[in-house]
Amino acid sequence: MLGAAIHGFILAFGLILPLGVQNVFVFTQGAVQPHFARALPVVITASLCDTLLISLAVLGLSVMVVGSRWFGTILLAAGVLFLIYMGAVTWRSRPVSVSREPGRAQGETLPPKKQVAFAMSVSLLNPHAILDTVGVIGTSSLKYAGADKWAFALACILVSWIWFFGLALAGRLLGHLDRSGRLLAVLNRASALIMWGTALYLASSLIR
Repeated sequence: MLGAAIHGFILAFGLILPLGVQNVFVFTQGAVQPHFARALPVVITASLCDTLLISLAVLGLSVMVVGSRWFGTILLAAGVLFLIYMGAVTWRSRPVSVSREPGRAQGETLPPKKQVAFAMSVSLLNPHAILDTVGVIGTSSLKYAGADKWAFALACILVSWIWFFGLALAGRLLGHLDRSGRLLAVLNRASALIMWGTALYLASSLIR
């Protein structure tokens, strides 16, 4: 069991570490929200979505779904449209400036409902996240059975929860240090460019 858990932890950490739309969104919300508790909706939603995808991958159910060609096409198209929209929203969002009074901020932040909706979208409409989960975690889990399989799955899930909480906290630290909001404005523009770049890549996959 311990070996399976260590394998799952290292594998999941390697998959979640690269900069992507989901990570950028969680980090940004941690930075722009006036209190860390206000960023919890995005953290919990992203973690729950990863928990769902990992569980389905380990159970083998997601392989059946993603194996369908028409489903893959719909997923890619939905991902392209969403990323274009999300990039536009992020590009236009105003930088947040923090006042000298602790816990007070001026600027535009997403309310909990929008955080949840966007977090679900960048998690569940992200073909890369799904393919990584199914293709790597799902395939790797095939070598285990019984308690070892669940130790592997739980370790992967634990990495997601730890990572997203840590990412939001790191964003919060940046937001606290960048009281003028200038660095966050640059981060917003960079996030939008990453989203549009990902959308372009997915669109090219559809054309091919």
